[in-house]
Amino acid sequence: MKYPVNRAAYARGVAASIISAAVIAGIGIAIMRSSRTFNVDGGNGGAPVNAVTTTPQAKQSVSAMETFADPATPLSPLDRAAYDAKMLALAHIPPPPPAPVRKASSTPLAASSTATLPPAGTAESSTASLSSATADQYPPFAIAPARSQIASLWPVPLSRAPYPDDGALLPFTRIVAYYGNLYSTQMGVLGEYPEDQMLAMLASTTAMWQAADPSTRTVPALDYIAVTAQGSAGADGKYRARMPAGQIDEILRMAARINGIVILDVQVGQSNVETEVPLLAHYLELPQVELALDPEFDMHNGAKPGTVIGTMDASDINWAANYLANLVNEYHLPPKILIVHRFTQAMVTHTADITPLPQVQIVMDMDGFGSELRKLNTYYSVIEPEPVQFTGFKLFYKNDTNAGHLMTPQDVLRLSPQPSFIQYQ
Repeated sequence: MKYPVNRAAYARGVAASIISAAVIAGIGIAIMRSSRTFNVDGGNGGAPVNAVTTTPQAKQSVSAMETFADPATPLSPLDRAAYDAKMLALAHIPPPPPAPVRKASSTPLAASSTATLPPAGTAESSTASLSSATADQYPPFAIAPARSQIASLWPVPLSRAPYPDDGALLPFTRIVAYYGNLYSTQMGVLGEYPEDQMLAMLASTTAMWQAADPSTRTVPALDYIAVTAQGSAGADGKYRARMPAGQIDEILRMAARINGIVILDVQVGQSNVETEVPLLAHYLELPQVELALDPEFDMHNGAKPGTVIGTMDASDINWAANYLANLVNEYHLPPKILIVHRFTQAMVTHTADITPLPQVQIVMDMDGFGSELRKLNTYYSVIEPEPVQFTGFKLFYKNDTNAGHLMTPQDVLRLSPQPSFIQYQ
């Protein structure tokens, strides 16, 4: 039996773990170099697609299935006013000024000065609170669209993305994730370094983000590619490989060491979401495990992964969201997070039809690499114009640095809306 978890209490304990791990490790922020094995030219590096071939970790698998179970702790109730305020803050929209105080002897104020704003958390409130008087409070943008456009889109209206159920991580928490696979040193930081070194690096990076934005709790995460696209067809001809349970258990054990969460990333190849996601149900039933989908390797057209950029429709994303919502209801879990990677328009079709649910918070993650200008252009041309609910931003230690420099937390926090999910590869 699985029990609910108090994620607010869990998040409060993360900072101490982060700082402690960084001090024990005795290291600063490392500039790590990694590349993605499954890349598409013009998308994520141009490297060929290869099956993972390195030797598996030899450590004994230790299950962390009940790490977050707490039958005595209820889910933290959602503070809707705080939620509204935080959503406005993510969009860099200043809160409305306080209502003027009337004095008994004063004359009535002009209608223009007493007009009230619509409820926060709606497109109407965003537009109303943005004026020439407050525009100078926005951070400068390199190639951002007109501020009037941003204000009309963000935050996403509650009619499209309703309030989450109790216990939600977003928007009050920023997730900082290390990405990769334990079988390969080439697919990301997670598999590139020995466990202790990798966790210490993640602790240091998470602490760096916490320092950059003290107003937002920061939580470390391990983003593990649980289903990997393959260059060869495999026994069933689906061009994907499912990772063994023992490897996923290893990730759960590692995450438990830093009070972190786990994200299971799925690259379906020529299989499909409806087949692959339910096979991870044993883990998705846990309150600390989230899901990510990678449309780059969703090969609906029958092509081999890596030969063209794949695509995923809103119907697949909605199917996954509804599947997660059923797990949340059945096991009395806090809302799940569903991350969708994207760096081209065509990677996700019918985006307007993606439907966030009270049980599932959806993050559209900008997954492109390159120079800062290129990454900003991708964010403002692919992610910002098609709001779903929350945004993410991926940083490549190797590819971004080779193209100029690795963007700092301060660089990323200037984006509007600010990403709630940060992924390092």
